[in-house]
Amino acid sequence: MLCGAFSHDGIWCKACDADLPRLTTARCPVCALPTHDGATCGRCLQHPPSFKHTVAAFAYAFPIDKLIQAVKFSGRLTLVHRLAAALAERIDLRPDCIVAMPLHPLRLRERGFNQSHLLAQSIAKRLDIPLLSGACARTRNTTPQSSLAWQARGKNMRKAFSCSSRLDGKHVAIADDVMTTGASVEELAHTLRQAGAAQVSVWVVARTLRIKPLGRF
Repeated sequence: MLCGAFSHDGIWCKACDADLPRLTTARCPVCALPTHDGATCGRCLQHPPSFKHTVAAFAYAFPIDKLIQAVKFSGRLTLVHRLAAALAERIDLRPDCIVAMPLHPLRLRERGFNQSHLLAQSIAKRLDIPLLSGACARTRNTTPQSSLAWQARGKNMRKAFSCSSRLDGKHVAIADDVMTTGASVEELAHTLRQAGAAQVSVWVVARTLRIKPLGRF
């Protein structure tokens, strides 16, 4: 898939796998951005988000960025299970259930699938954790986050989700492909907390590591 060499045990070879941009340095346990000693970063201390913990398998850098784009925009769905497996290997805290980052019905109709739901399905099966497929919905067809300036992404996601299930006292994990500013997962986590969730974790395949100005998610 990556270098073109024949692989005996997967969709890319062992050499390419070893070169993937895995997150191995100390990171904030809340937002997964790098910190000096793995302590909670100043941004999360100053403005605690609605989620408590983030697990990310990779940095959003080459070639992971191209692989994720190949899933979303070219329908290379064979990649989903391999990316989900890499994320599942990092998960050490077991929640009560998983929800996928929802797509608006119009966007889902255009794309034909929700890559985050496919990731969540694969992880749920691997870890034997219930997946709440219909619990959350995107109620506003928001502008794609990738097309907006970082400062505009939080406003774009306000009141974008609804939750039809009561989650009283539950630890819920959100599964998504990429976390950049955290605006989408923050809004969904806030919605889950309003539905009674006691704790929300975020699971993403890749985390954008560009350092951002201090401010709210």
